[in-house]
Amino acid sequence: MQTPNPLLSRRDALKSTLVTASAVTAAAFAPGSLQAAETPRPPDARRASTKRYEMKKSINLWAFPYPDRMNLRECLQLAKDAGFDGIELNYDLDNDLSPKFGTKDYEKIRKMADQIGIAISGLCSFLFWPYPLTSNDPVKRERGIELAGKIAQAAHDLGVENVLVVPGAVHIPWRTDHEPVPNDVCDRRAREAVARLLPQAEKLKVTLNMENIFFNGYLMTPMEMNSFVDSFSSPHIRVHFDTGNISMFQHAEHWVPILGKRIQNIHFKEYTKKGTDYSLETFRPLLDGTTNWPGVMDALDATGYRGYLTFEYFHPYLHYPEALVYQTSDSLNRMLGRKV
Repeated sequence: MQTPNPLLSRRDALKSTLVTASAVTAAAFAPGSLQAAETPRPPDARRASTKRYEMKKSINLWAFPYPDRMNLRECLQLAKDAGFDGIELNYDLDNDLSPKFGTKDYEKIRKMADQIGIAISGLCSFLFWPYPLTSNDPVKRERGIELAGKIAQAAHDLGVENVLVVPGAVHIPWRTDHEPVPNDVCDRRAREAVARLLPQAEKLKVTLNMENIFFNGYLMTPMEMNSFVDSFSSPHIRVHFDTGNISMFQHAEHWVPILGKRIQNIHFKEYTKKGTDYSLETFRPLLDGTTNWPGVMDALDATGYRGYLTFEYFHPYLHYPEALVYQTSDSLNRMLGRKV
């Protein structure tokens, strides 16, 4: 009797196994097979919007630990990696966008953003609070107008259209150095200030977008905002709508149809009416509040808005700050119907 060849036996066994595996795999992916690619799930409103919205995702730089723990390049790259279409940058007295820098510096930032593949959705600034355009102090008013002009110039140099403007403030509750301004005086000064800024904006081809802010006691309704913006009869004066800034006593989805096509740019801020904290600490990560986001999205869609939805948040996570950026991207995907 011939002794079996162990090597041939192992080789034959392996060949047989591969043939069997190939047959099983082919059967699994054959048309009509139960093992074929998973059947797409039907839309489920518990997971994400069942409607797709053609708007763009953006995030403000304040949500990043900049400049203490991340430099500007790292922030731009993180926004890109997390799936954002754009990022909103902030002009200040001491950062990469400030009076210390000029056209060549901003052109370098534009080039860096282009290399990374992230758009700059707009420019924002906290400088309208220490230097209000309607301050009782004429020195502060003039400094505010000067800085607003510098922000507009920086936007132009960056190739950015959108410039957020806080046109005035009756009251600024988080500052102890602001003297309240009578409503009629605030309105007059705000109109004068924006009128002074408009010729430069038209020349630079940037848009000055007026932001609604409930806390400052000015332009408290969408009708007042419309009246203010329309009085300039210019396509370079529009609205920067902020969902969270009116959510203490009002509803974002009610403002949108009234503002209509005046809306040029948007801040998405989450707010909860269940809280009692009326400071900047009251704003929350997206979807962790009481905002009627499906209603807001439908209202924006009905106006034809196709611009950026920019998450604005002032407190980067102390630990693992990337988490907030990725969580926000996921939330916006669900709101936009991109998450299926």
